[in-house]
Amino acid sequence: MFQPIPLNLPEYPFRIRHDSDVTYIFDEVRKKYLVLTPEEWVRQHFVKFLINERNYPRTLIKLEGGLTLNTLKKRSDITVFNTLGKIILLIECKAPSVKISQKTLDQVARYNMIHQTETVGVTNGLTHCFFKINFFNKSYEVINQLPYFS
Repeated sequence: MFQPIPLNLPEYPFRIRHDSDVTYIFDEVRKKYLVLTPEEWVRQHFVKFLINERNYPRTLIKLEGGLTLNTLKKRSDITVFNTLGKIILLIECKAPSVKISQKTLDQVARYNMIHQTETVGVTNGLTHCFFKINFFNKSYEVINQLPYFS
């Protein structure tokens, strides 16, 4: 059974329940309890961060959205849309034990080949990496923090 650890994010209240040897966390976006895994712990914290600290509306956040990449079915962890339905943010979540490496950055870059959003990030709850993508110049820049929703 996963024991939640403190993350490099603000602390938030969560609805947690235990059933036998399984711990569940309530997902406010999908409106259901999910098995609490290390990656889910990070995803739920980051969603709360987006909503509470960066003012992203809960209704514009989609979790584990499907995509097809070279005929393979994949899932992007967090996608955020603007009010016109265009994806404006893509976040890949990893368990705290997973180091943010070139491999994890490449994964979010591959997913963004499909989504084509200008802001992407990777987090393991302890380390966060965010990037602004310039498709015209085929370049990117590291940004220190995510923009607020506007």
